[in-house]
Amino acid sequence: MTALARLHSRLSQLCEDQADWLLPTLARLAFAGVLMVYFWSSALTKLDGPFTPSVGAYAQIFPRAFEASGFDPGRLGLWHRVVVLTGAWAEVILPALIVLGLMTRLAALGMAGFVLVQSLTDIFGHKAQAGSWFDRASDAAILDQRALWLVLLAVLVCKGAGPLSADRILGVAPARLAA
Repeated sequence: MTALARLHSRLSQLCEDQADWLLPTLARLAFAGVLMVYFWSSALTKLDGPFTPSVGAYAQIFPRAFEASGFDPGRLGLWHRVVVLTGAWAEVILPALIVLGLMTRLAALGMAGFVLVQSLTDIFGHKAQAGSWFDRASDAAILDQRALWLVLLAVLVCKGAGPLSADRILGVAPARLAA
């Protein structure tokens, strides 16, 4: 039993010693592999040109208002256009910043806000089923999956980008944060 306790203690110390670089590096790698292309693909469905929202963008972001307008984007206001363009560009820029490790904490915080708004729009605007926690199923597209996305982003907000990042190369992030 003491050998098992010593092994546990050694593994714990190793993990704690490596957490400052390992967690943010793995979080950025997981983000790149799982979410970057998802958000970039989503952004492309919202743009017909760099400053031209697609008709589908209004349906995605403002489903009820778009329906009330008779599905005519011209009947929606400037506010709707600005939100659609800002959202589409956020889906391009914020993931790129995270993967590059540039302004990572702010980009991850922005992505967390984006995911929250996206989830609320899906639940209340599109009437999607949120799912539930503490059940046998772990596949609810909103509550289960997006909770994991938010935890991943929280690691980046709290830990930063890690050593292999533009932040570190440019000297914007400290080499090691004081505990």
